[in-house]
Amino acid sequence: MAIIPARYASTRFPGKPLALLGGKPVIEWVWERVSSVSGLDEAVVATDDNRIAQAVEAFGGRVVMTGNHHRSGTDRCGEVLQRMKEQGNVFDVAINVQGDEPFVQPGQLHSLIAAFSQPDTCIATLKTPIRSTEELLSPNNVKVVCDKEGQALYFSRQPLPYLRGAEPAEWLEQQRYFKHVGIYAFRTATLEKLVSLPQSSLETSESLEQLRWLENGYRIHVGETEAANIGIDTPEDMKAAEQYLTNILKR
Repeated sequence: MAIIPARYASTRFPGKPLALLGGKPVIEWVWERVSSVSGLDEAVVATDDNRIAQAVEAFGGRVVMTGNHHRSGTDRCGEVLQRMKEQGNVFDVAINVQGDEPFVQPGQLHSLIAAFSQPDTCIATLKTPIRSTEELLSPNNVKVVCDKEGQALYFSRQPLPYLRGAEPAEWLEQQRYFKHVGIYAFRTATLEKLVSLPQSSLETSESLEQLRWLENGYRIHVGETEAANIGIDTPEDMKAAEQYLTNILKR
């Protein structure tokens, strides 16, 4: 099952799921991308806002209304799955695709689904190579380092690893760095446990909920993708998204 959390009350960009991109709301782009993926039995938008719900229903999407108390999209996904379970609809795996990711790639979702062919995978996410020093040093880009089996060791807003003895401008020449792509998939039994965990100290420090899971001993499988999605956090990001869309249409 794919769940698309979408909220209206964003601090940096209020109403961004309904902002128009190429003449369509951002949330519609996300829905179209996600609902086209084979291997999914269900896709829904999870929101606490009637304006978003009405927009989704207008383009033919399915909506589940949730409470407005959730700290994260993961918590919102947990409520959706609980409601589904109470109705007798049980899923093995849930994929969380944020409602501000209009260019999520179907191949990325296929990669996450495939990760659960391994019985020990409980949580899966993605990373993509960092290609510029500006991208590497920006705290808005979350970095991830993994062990030899592709399991996350740590996520940070700071560059990881720190390259001792070299200037930051030289780091990409000497080391591969990876940015976290914020799409998650969970075994639903695992997700039920995650949403009951209290916030952790590392999570609070970096403002990254996945650190709560690592602190509590959960392993996170990290696949690699070449596609670097354009998420929309600010009105300025919309300009980059419009340009990206224009470039796609020119091809």
